Amino acid sequence: MPTTTTATYGAIGSPSTATYQPPQLSNLIPTPRPWREFLDISALSRPLSYDDAMLRLRQNLTYFQFNYASVMLLIVFLSLLWHPLSMIVFFIILVAWFFLYFSRNGPLVVFNRTFDDRILLCLLGLVSVIGLVSTHVGVNVLLALILGVVVAGLHASFRVVEDLYVDEESSLLSVVGGTQPPPTRTNYTRI
Repeated sequence: MPTTTTATYGAIGSPSTATYQPPQLSNLIPTPRPWREFLDISALSRPLSYDDAMLRLRQNLTYFQFNYASVMLLIVFLSLLWHPLSMIVFFIILVAWFFLYFSRNGPLVVFNRTFDDRILLCLLGLVSVIGLVSTHVGVNVLLALILGVVVAGLHASFRVVEDLYVDEESSLLSVVGGTQPPPTRTNYTRI
């Protein structure tokens, strides 16, 4: 019969009662932002200083994380157009990454053995490096990744950040009590 203990403030649970809960998949996969918002030319301006550029870079990389990853993958894909065998190998590796790492909700179990995420990451990374070396496109992919980082960095440092978090701020102000006027009552009933 299992026993339950109630932890008090400041108590540290024993290793036998602690359980590992993997992070939720929705927290791992970034939110795709609208491409119209990402590619808005009117939102581009020169940063005023280095600190302003770094602030924009951090906020835009966080907010448009999915979009920047997609742009980098597109640049890598375009660099492999002249290497069809490499495209096939990397498509197989991409499918393996998707099914073995990104699309599962629980731990990976093969032949009644549970694999940790770190082991799976190392194995998939090793397979990816072997795929790069065996198809002889390592320099090509490296240059494409460098180009992708430069493109993402330039866009992120020149993209204005004032309009990105409007939804969060307005919802916070509605809860805390912003500068909105109090609601007016129009329907009075006489008692």
